[in-house]
Amino acid sequence: MPRKSRLFLTPLLALLAACGSEQVPEKPADAALRVSVAVVGQELGAPSIEAAGTAALRKEIPLGFTTPGQVARILVQEGDRVRRGQLLAVLDTTSVGASLEAADAERDRAGAELTRLKQLYAQGWITKARLEAAEAAARSANANLAARRFSLDTARVTAPADGIILTRGAEPGQIVDAGSPIVTLGDTASGFVLRVLLADRDAVRLRAGIPAEVRFDALPGAVVAGQVIEVGGRSDRGSGAFTAEIALAPDQRLRSGLVGRARILAPAAGGSTRLVIPPTAIFAARADEGFVFVVDAQRRVKTRSVALGQLSPEGAEILSGLNRGETVVTSALDRLRDGAKVDPVGARP
Repeated sequence: MPRKSRLFLTPLLALLAACGSEQVPEKPADAALRVSVAVVGQELGAPSIEAAGTAALRKEIPLGFTTPGQVARILVQEGDRVRRGQLLAVLDTTSVGASLEAADAERDRAGAELTRLKQLYAQGWITKARLEAAEAAARSANANLAARRFSLDTARVTAPADGIILTRGAEPGQIVDAGSPIVTLGDTASGFVLRVLLADRDAVRLRAGIPAEVRFDALPGAVVAGQVIEVGGRSDRGSGAFTAEIALAPDQRLRSGLVGRARILAPAAGGSTRLVIPPTAIFAARADEGFVFVVDAQRRVKTRSVALGQLSPEGAEILSGLNRGETVVTSALDRLRDGAKVDPVGARP
């Protein structure tokens, strides 16, 4: 080969070698595969119910005194967490104590009078009616004393359960009526619920146990799992709306009053309670069984064996192996394996 040609090829070969040594970037091993998904039990063509409401502890207990009087002390502030039996507020017992002393003295007087009249009755000096009146007066005095003692014992408000102080409705020195709420306690053991208002056409589709997904503006990106636990038996006379309660999964960030938006995975009105999924979610089907990929909370898939029922325009009936509200993959099944990470579209797992 001529020298000039060799001089020309040398840098060209070096360049090709350098290019060949560069490796094409590989796709990360754990990259999420974009797939379509569907929610188990949501009838095809039945839109989910969207509703807005506010979060609250299911049990909110107003606490007050059983007798009127002047507030002496309130030992908690709004937002304080308290324990069962903790002292929350105290009533000034000056008047209650005086009433107790008067009732005690009246009880002694009525008892002494009854003893005296019993002796006179035994001697024949008074009538049976006079003795019965004295007995009634003694019973009344005893009852009045018991009531005054109860008032003194209940001049203290204590927490009936572990919880959080939601409101404080009085201040020391304030005169309050019997039963007036001094503080409102939220029972943390009752859990949080989202109370939403629904149109009648949506309320008739709900029943206890239907799953829901709740999002809060105050918790961006967070999806709180929920479940319908109660649907109002009658609508509001003014608005015509029904109230429903959605129990929320425990989350330390939840607070009473947070505004949330719920997506309730309800069946169509009058629809059956069968569990159905799109036929495209099933693979390796044979006879009356097959397999599906279920998406977990970490957006990874797991193979699940299912028992198959009838195939209808609604979808493939699932007799066992899946629970209502679970999410299954409906596309790219041939590219998945156990533990694979996915980027789901078409539902919100």
